[in-house]
Amino acid sequence: MKPTDQLSIGQVAQRSGISVSAIHFYEREGLIFSTRNAGNQRIFTRDVLRRLAFIRASQRVGIALTTIQEALDELPKKRTPKENDWEKLGKKWHKILSAQIDYLMRVREDLSTCIGCGCLSFQRCQLVNPEDSMSTEGAGPRRLLPGTPRPDRN
Repeated sequence: MKPTDQLSIGQVAQRSGISVSAIHFYEREGLIFSTRNAGNQRIFTRDVLRRLAFIRASQRVGIALTTIQEALDELPKKRTPKENDWEKLGKKWHKILSAQIDYLMRVREDLSTCIGCGCLSFQRCQLVNPEDSMSTEGAGPRRLLPGTPRPDRN
């Protein structure tokens, strides 16, 4: 390996546009890997830049970090994803993204009937109480913030 194929964490941060703390986080989570030089400093191979770009692109389209990690773990020898890997994952993640889009569309529609209504019944609120699951607990609000005094306990 040529010395130009090795990057310090500062170089990785500069070239990827990702903060050093985020790079540390991704490494702790097992998404990227480094070795140590004689001075005990982290050294990354250049392919970490593509791996970081893959992680960020996946996050931008709404894929959870745990799902990204599972996908990266499926690659042989934890190599950097290539175009055909992305294509395969794109097909797999299409279902996940479609479900997220459906959910967000429902949330968007429910917000117009929910914000500021003050009904506190939660009968039709799909955001806080899907399928009215809290109706079995009786009338009135059931989800109070911790430390908020309840009217019936003053």
